Amino acid sequence: MKPIWRLFTGYILLIILMLCGSVACSQTIVVTHFNAAWNDPNKVAYIGKLTDCDIVYVDIAKSPKLQEKHEIVVVPTVVIYKDGEEMKRYQADISFSLKATRKEIQNYINELIMADF
Repeated sequence: MKPIWRLFTGYILLIILMLCGSVACSQTIVVTHFNAAWNDPNKVAYIGKLTDCDIVYVDIAKSPKLQEKHEIVVVPTVVIYKDGEEMKRYQADISFSLKATRKEIQNYINELIMADF
């Protein structure tokens, strides 16, 4: 039979692991895709395939206050936030298309996550 302190320590470790796998130790990363219906052909199609983040879509034509608040001057624009703070912004070029790749954006998200360890 195991000593009581070992059982107690095991339960404490289990609780800590459960908490760290949930809200207590997680950081919120949000990727916001700003675009407009008139620019739909140039939308960033791979945004929904990004992992380890929440995805938000904003149509600036329907939400001009958000466009102004986030200083969106060209679409599409992809902004990465961590805990509500803007960390990185990817903007379209003069042809209204985003040149950043899925891999480039995903790598940045992964860097943000790993920076906390």
